[in-house]
Amino acid sequence: MNRRDFLTGSGFAVSAFTTPVTRWLVTPADEAAGLTGGRKQVGRADLEELRDAADEARRWDSKYGGGNWRADSVTACLQERAAPLLRGSFTDAVGRDLFSVTSELSRLAGWTAFDVGQHDVAQRHFIQALRLSRAGGDVELGCYVLTTMAMQSLLRGFGSEAVDMAQGAFERAKGRAAPRVLAFTKLIEARAHARERDARAASRALAASEDLLGRADATGGPEPAWIDFYHHARLSADAAEVFRDLKNPKAALAWNQRAAAMPSGVFTRSVGMRLAIVGTAHLQARDLDHGLDLGNRSVDILSRVRSSRAKDYVREFNAALAPWRHEPAVREFVHRTRTELGIVA
Repeated sequence: MNRRDFLTGSGFAVSAFTTPVTRWLVTPADEAAGLTGGRKQVGRADLEELRDAADEARRWDSKYGGGNWRADSVTACLQERAAPLLRGSFTDAVGRDLFSVTSELSRLAGWTAFDVGQHDVAQRHFIQALRLSRAGGDVELGCYVLTTMAMQSLLRGFGSEAVDMAQGAFERAKGRAAPRVLAFTKLIEARAHARERDARAASRALAASEDLLGRADATGGPEPAWIDFYHHARLSADAAEVFRDLKNPKAALAWNQRAAAMPSGVFTRSVGMRLAIVGTAHLQARDLDHGLDLGNRSVDILSRVRSSRAKDYVREFNAALAPWRHEPAVREFVHRTRTELGIVA
């Protein structure tokens, strides 16, 4: 895993994704995964331990954000538990599962770093996760990792590159990944198109995602556990963000009405960000009172979360307050975001 080299470097560079993504698109699955000669014989119990670590990391990330004290445990698990196992002995079947679960841990480590603004570290973890998914022959997980890389790219301002990655993930995994996994790639493609201000392409990708979700619900086939978060309520919530980015508050608020309420005690960060998104849509519709109410509720929730990504949504909300910047209530809110969330601008 080359940890010493892997953890050095600086800055996010979308060009760094080019070679690993191209290699995955050409050959998304290695032919063999068995290894002999290692000291330890890796078995199913070892894999279950890693899966439990990944499941717990997902729960803590959703509730407390990537900056919680448990986030470091993902990297520690990779370095102290998974890396030695990769140097052990294992059959082809065990090896494939070992590479896959290690890929998911690396993706989670990247996600937590991404969430707190450590984009260079996140990028290297994502690249590693994509390679590990290939070693495990796990095309579904590789598709998900590549889609996550597309999300990082679009949120770093590289919308067209994000579109290419999401489309590539979909086309390469089509026929090999579950409909729900493919639906998520189309969602992120829609979000990337929205950042590029392409309303027609965003609507097409969103409709494709919705169709795939309907197929997933109708067929009820086997799905990986890591995609269970993606359902129609999540699509509706993200669609509100798509149309907020397109400066179409009417559509954003209509989609928000279709999004089911999420418990803030479980999805703390997501609920806080959604309030900021919908609040921004109300501001775009020139409804200051309703927008500020949602903005304050967002700060109430996000003050319990350590996530620079979540703060970006509040910054976007603050930017939408510009027409009312001299209003006392607006000044009070901006002061609150500065003191409680550390948002300077």
